[in-house]
Amino acid sequence: VDRAFLRSARGALKIARTLVALATFLCFVASGAHGAYTALAGMETVITVLFLLLYLLRLDARMRCLFWPLADVFNSVIAALFLLVVCLFAIIVKTNKGTLAGGVLGLILLALCLVDVVLLCKKISFGKARGRSAPAK
Repeated sequence: VDRAFLRSARGALKIARTLVALATFLCFVASGAHGAYTALAGMETVITVLFLLLYLLRLDARMRCLFWPLADVFNSVIAALFLLVVCLFAIIVKTNKGTLAGGVLGLILLALCLVDVVLLCKKISFGKARGRSAPAK
């Protein structure tokens, strides 16, 4: 277990994304919102937990078949685009207070996704080797 990742800015951001995505999911489920809202929040929760576990257990260093930070950037960008559309619809339609709360939390999650993209883009360097000499975080 990589305890240093948990203390890093990226680790804290992944944990925050997971918690906000879970809260968004629970708001949409409790309000009986449209299935697309619930599915998006649920998928974002699961994918963020999987990336958190990937970095926490240092599986990105063991599974070198994919450049994981770049995959994480793509995930964050696509999630941000979907969250923008779905959460704006949830706020505009606001069938009840749970849907409105889920939409607002989804927009907060959108901001966290964008911050994650910025941090990951600072980490990625295509000119360096990805071996042991490259930092894992």
